[in-house]
Amino acid sequence: MNDWPDGWTDDGGNGRGRGYGRGSAGGQPEGARVMRHVQRPAAPQHGGIPPQQRGYDQGYAEPGYDSGYNTGQVYGGTGRGGAGIPPQGRPPRQPGPAPDWRRRFKVGSILVLVAVLATSIGTYFWADSKVRREVDLSKVIERPGEGDCTTYLIVGSDSREGMSAEEKKKLHTGSAEGKRTDSMMILAACSSGNTMVSLPRDSDVEIPTFVGSESGKTFQGTGRRVKLNAAYAEDGPELLVRTVEHNTGLRIDHYAEIGFAGFAGIVDALGGVEMNIEKGFKDKKSGADFEAGKQTLDGEQALAFVRTRYAFAESDLARTKNQQKFLSAMASQAATPGTVLNPFKLYPVMGAGLDTLIVDKDMSLFDLGEMFFAMKGVTDGEGTSMNMPTSGSNGGNLVWDKAKVQQLVKQIQNDEKVTVSDK
Repeated sequence: MNDWPDGWTDDGGNGRGRGYGRGSAGGQPEGARVMRHVQRPAAPQHGGIPPQQRGYDQGYAEPGYDSGYNTGQVYGGTGRGGAGIPPQGRPPRQPGPAPDWRRRFKVGSILVLVAVLATSIGTYFWADSKVRREVDLSKVIERPGEGDCTTYLIVGSDSREGMSAEEKKKLHTGSAEGKRTDSMMILAACSSGNTMVSLPRDSDVEIPTFVGSESGKTFQGTGRRVKLNAAYAEDGPELLVRTVEHNTGLRIDHYAEIGFAGFAGIVDALGGVEMNIEKGFKDKKSGADFEAGKQTLDGEQALAFVRTRYAFAESDLARTKNQQKFLSAMASQAATPGTVLNPFKLYPVMGAGLDTLIVDKDMSLFDLGEMFFAMKGVTDGEGTSMNMPTSGSNGGNLVWDKAKVQQLVKQIQNDEKVTVSDK
């Protein structure tokens, strides 16, 4: 097979040609040949692969023949038949689809919602497990009928449970064994407005027939009259509730009690509670030493503020008013977004309170929250705060004004706006 184009020959196979040209060994150059013009195919559009290239003797060489000549074009990469894709033919990067922000927002919202729900559920079970439901109101006998409002008996006890000797000294609590009521108040959560009624510990009341909370034995009433705090000292929360209901005619739906340590702990966890003290006072027994004006009380100062009685001419009546003011201010501050939405503040506050909070067996976290916000409502001007109306004293004990007490109880039972005054 002759691999040379027409007019190009070797010299009979001896490897030497007669004319100039590829493989020629002749002395004279061969006459110039007119090379056929090769029309190069147009470059493919958008990165298409060009057809297989041929040498200068296109049309004569067999497929796959490499003439050894270079056109000067440099191709990158390889394609079919060894041909590369020219840079100018590379496809431009196609833009990706636009971000679906609506979908991303939906997914993000769902993730946030799931996180909030998980946190809320976890917080609920954590808090619920810490509540001490130790008071059994089913042991209270001869109870008044239910009213339209939800009523709470809130008790501050002088319990020193969990306190070290150093803490007792610092908080001026003394070291007496057992516990007694240091403050008592009825909170009525009503649609017509919340009402907070303080019950002076020196109130003159009758101890009725009751069933012992531990023994289950019935103790017949004899008309014996004592100070209200004696009922708690005699048989605890159940007898206190029984005595309050018997002397007022108002049914108590829930009971909540907190000791010294828990009270001071809540205040410190809040970072203190701001109070405006109208007139300065001192009291060595409680450790109180306050100047008039706006100030932030820490746990130690707050406890001294609500326990002071001997610095006032009205004694216990003045103290109960201070207790109402402080509890309302504390509830108002604790219910702010800065506390409720800040886990680094909310958990310490809840932990400090729940560790020493004692409630009745039917008290749910919802009931506890309602009580808390009802106290806040009194501070915000949505309710009334007052002492139980009194009409005089009996051997040092404060005697309640029966007519006013009956009117007050009726208004609470019927969810009416309270118009009774303690003056």
